[in-house]
Amino acid sequence: MSRIETRLAELGVVLPEAPLPAANYVPWVVSGEMVYISGQISQNASGMIKGKLGADLSVEQGAEAAKACAISLLAQLKAATGGEIDRVLQLVKLVGFVNSTPDFTDQPKVINGASDFMVAVLGDAGRHARSAVSAASLPFGVAVEIEAVFQID
Repeated sequence: MSRIETRLAELGVVLPEAPLPAANYVPWVVSGEMVYISGQISQNASGMIKGKLGADLSVEQGAEAAKACAISLLAQLKAATGGEIDRVLQLVKLVGFVNSTPDFTDQPKVINGASDFMVAVLGDAGRHARSAVSAASLPFGVAVEIEAVFQID
């Protein structure tokens, strides 16, 4: 088991199979030492995590949805590295979209669910640049979608 998967196990997380894309795009692209991962929607073993922050979901529920996105991002990273997820050197950037009402302003607190999880798993290599943006709606009515850029060796 890899160092990262050992850490995930300590946190009670097993990486799922990398989710397949829902349309005409690829889930990830490796260019040199960079891995660009397409937006991962909030879903878990029970299905899609849907709802609108500021109406249907609390900040805490949104943060859990963001963590689910982070788990999918790591599953995609594992696929992109041919199963060698320990090749990751740095999480460079996260871009998070939060399905929220016009008056909801806690998008950063929601995306912290992903950011905090990445640091818990990757340590200093999980510290990253980030954007947390409101969206009027997201595909399938999900609560959160997050894309990422990783550097690998």
